[in-house]
Amino acid sequence: MITIDHLTYSYRHGFTAISDATASIAPGIHLLLGENGAGKTTILRLIAGLLFPSAGSVEADGCDMSRRCPSTLKKVFMLPDAMEIPATTIRGFAGMHSRFYPTFSQETFEENLHDFRLTGHENFNQLSLGLRHKSLLAYVLALGVDVLLLDEPANGLDIDSKKTLRNMLARCTGPDQTVIVSTHTVSDLRELYDGLIMLSRGRLLLARPTWEIAEKISCVATPIPPADALFTEQGPGVFLSVTANRGNEDSDLNYALLYSALMSGARDAILNQINSQTSES
Repeated sequence: MITIDHLTYSYRHGFTAISDATASIAPGIHLLLGENGAGKTTILRLIAGLLFPSAGSVEADGCDMSRRCPSTLKKVFMLPDAMEIPATTIRGFAGMHSRFYPTFSQETFEENLHDFRLTGHENFNQLSLGLRHKSLLAYVLALGVDVLLLDEPANGLDIDSKKTLRNMLARCTGPDQTVIVSTHTVSDLRELYDGLIMLSRGRLLLARPTWEIAEKISCVATPIPPADALFTEQGPGVFLSVTANRGNEDSDLNYALLYSALMSGARDAILNQINSQTSES
């Protein structure tokens, strides 16, 4: 469990990247969305203990991440969108780095390399962006940490590799692990998400399990906009709308549509609907 309590982070020149964010994030795979500059990478770095809050706190399983206790840091890892390694190969890096992570699985690492069609002996600095990313993903998904933070994990991957990543993430994530995926390509892993976190201009708009969101709103495609739509945009041959789910019907969330809705003037109405209490009969 990640607990964020009135978290604020401001850079030295005065810009506030995260403002008074509060949330509880349970185990599962969570999608982190927000526009460029929303504060996504900053909040990931705060959760990882790589930045110190200006105010408030972040706790992982009850441990304050700003204290950077080795007993806690060995349970948390963040993979940025670009990462250099102090080794010629990913195997060399794993041999040095995995010593700090007792949950690392060599067997899983080998399986991940095989699935990405890598040996692990390739010269890392001579690899393309996509192959570098595959190498790093093969390693970090074998760490077995309680909290794994992925910043644009599908960056540079082709279509087949994105499918491999989806299967790998499902295979490597246990029921007690919390994975947060920050991405602009929401469709890559859409079947895996258990929760949605939404930031805008440093403000945490939403941090809820997907089933809770789907209980309150529906994402529908219709030939004409529903009269009670909270938000509508035109798609190819249909209108895509966010409506209140008044019958507790099953609804697959359209993350791209929901992102557009929460970035529009309909934001407050949609958040009010999501946060509304279900009346008891």
